Amino acid sequence: MRSLTAPDTSQPRAWLPSFLLLAAVWGTSFLFIKVGVRELHPLWLTFARVAAGVTVLLVVLAITRDRLPRDARLWGHLAVVAALGVAVPFTLFGYGEQRVSSALAGIWNAATPLVALPLAALVFRTETLTRRRVAGIATGFLGVLVVLGVWRDIGGSQLTGQLMCFGAAMCYAVAIPYQKKFIAGRAGSGVSMAAGQLLMALLQLAVLAPLLAGAPPSPAALSLPVVVCVLALGALGTGLAFVLNLRVIRVAGASTSASVTYLMPVVATVVGVLILGEHLVWNQPLGALIVLTGVAVSQGVLTRRRRDPRPPDDPTVLQPGTAAVTS
Repeated sequence: MRSLTAPDTSQPRAWLPSFLLLAAVWGTSFLFIKVGVRELHPLWLTFARVAAGVTVLLVVLAITRDRLPRDARLWGHLAVVAALGVAVPFTLFGYGEQRVSSALAGIWNAATPLVALPLAALVFRTETLTRRRVAGIATGFLGVLVVLGVWRDIGGSQLTGQLMCFGAAMCYAVAIPYQKKFIAGRAGSGVSMAAGQLLMALLQLAVLAPLLAGAPPSPAALSLPVVVCVLALGALGTGLAFVLNLRVIRVAGASTSASVTYLMPVVATVVGVLILGEHLVWNQPLGALIVLTGVAVSQGVLTRRRRDPRPPDDPTVLQPGTAAVTS
């Protein structure tokens, strides 16, 4: 596979614009989902964004004269990652945002690395657990409990929505180490792998959406804001964002790319509050801060550059265009 990593020694001006744009695109994706599910069933919203995203990546493949994978077994693995890393979590976030704010959904997405790491170590055997990583995971899950507000009597649609968003993050957490174990070492470019993954997800959704959500809505019946949000979700959040992520990884390294995780919930919260007028309870941003602290500790962000200038073998950076670190 073509190398996707580079030493984290590049000048910020070479990668910072792409990095900030990537954080903005992935962070605002939760706002687009919130608007989209006002008129679209979550399954059809996922179908539309995946269709737009795969179109963008196929255009990139055509421009770069790249091609889709040709290994039949690889397509089988891409089908698994398509379900766990695209179709199911995208849809769960849609269902979740019918019940909770887009800002809160963005916060839950940040919990993905906390489960991805122990799964990678205990199930897929692609990572090792250290005391530092265990301490970071424990800190992060304390933050999860704070976000949930377990000391309050919560229930109903609010709790259901939060659990759906958390379930989406857990799907990403399974897909990331699975991809690292079965896909990362295969021949082919990152864009090619992502395009194949989205194609498989599109096929899965083409079967499931009519069965579970009924007939697709007429595009003419949708309002302009919803149409714009769907196109933005697909073309930007599911297509262009992966290209930007690849650039950051190649220019600045894997550890720099992984740090977009810390900006996404901030962007999601700011745009949710300023644009949609959403409100957060005090424990939710506090819990998000604890979660991100746990992620930082588990990934060794505070000591990595002093200890080793090389990019880490980080299981949270290998998810193309989703939300390893994205929605």
